[in-house]
Amino acid sequence: MRRTVTLSALAAVLAATAAGSALAVGSASQPEPKRASAADREQRRGTLLDRVPERGVLRVCTTGDYRPFSHRDPKSGTYTGIDIKMAGDLAKSLDAKPSFVPTTWATLVDDLAAGRCDVGMGGVSVTLARARQASFSEPYLTDGKTPIVRCEDKDRYRTLEDIDQPGVRVVVNPGGTNEQFARAHVTQATLTVHPDNTTIFDEIIEGRADVMMTDASETRYQSAIHPELCAVHPDQPFSFSEKAYVLPRGDAQFKEYVDQWVHLATHDGTYQKYEDEWMKR
Repeated sequence: MRRTVTLSALAAVLAATAAGSALAVGSASQPEPKRASAADREQRRGTLLDRVPERGVLRVCTTGDYRPFSHRDPKSGTYTGIDIKMAGDLAKSLDAKPSFVPTTWATLVDDLAAGRCDVGMGGVSVTLARARQASFSEPYLTDGKTPIVRCEDKDRYRTLEDIDQPGVRVVVNPGGTNEQFARAHVTQATLTVHPDNTTIFDEIIEGRADVMMTDASETRYQSAIHPELCAVHPDQPFSFSEKAYVLPRGDAQFKEYVDQWVHLATHDGTYQKYEDEWMKR
């Protein structure tokens, strides 16, 4: 009887030892937790409505190639434009200063989602594709795609059918809604992608292209500073769109604050003052 009890106890000890070893092996095989990135760590600290004032800096992603909203001087690196002034006002309201983060139309939303900036500004059109990755503020401008051409051609390119003809040369900048619109509607005309949005209108002036379709607000501005160019029916564009500021997903408090700021700025004359500074030049 004693021999049976001893053997049973030994078996129990061996079983416990084996189970402990298996547990140790299993624990050792578990992957190490990923270290959080700086953006992830900051995100966990709560809303930007608190973090921006604490930091004292509002990081603004902007392309710098879209006058009258955002323009970066290639020599000085200085940013100017309607939305650059608006960024300064938003930062001031948060007891902060603006810091402009260079981006492109193709990477704007990705840069915001990755935490490289707090807000995207600079004439950004609201699209459903962008809305899948980011939030948008209350819109501050209604817009739409319309042609800009040499003034002698202003009666020649009034409809999409007029434009989409063999022999017509359409030029477009890459990565944004202008390219999306052009590729959706240009099948017979020659479509050329010009990489620099700051010099693209020279292509039309110099006769290397005939038409660009862009936001009516931009056609008004470019025709004002280039007497050779005419905006074609900017009050009746081909499409409907709105411009708004791009915000991180999931930060409801910050979005509510920016929405209220936009609402006030578009009703108390602040936005109109900055727009007039550019559009009445």
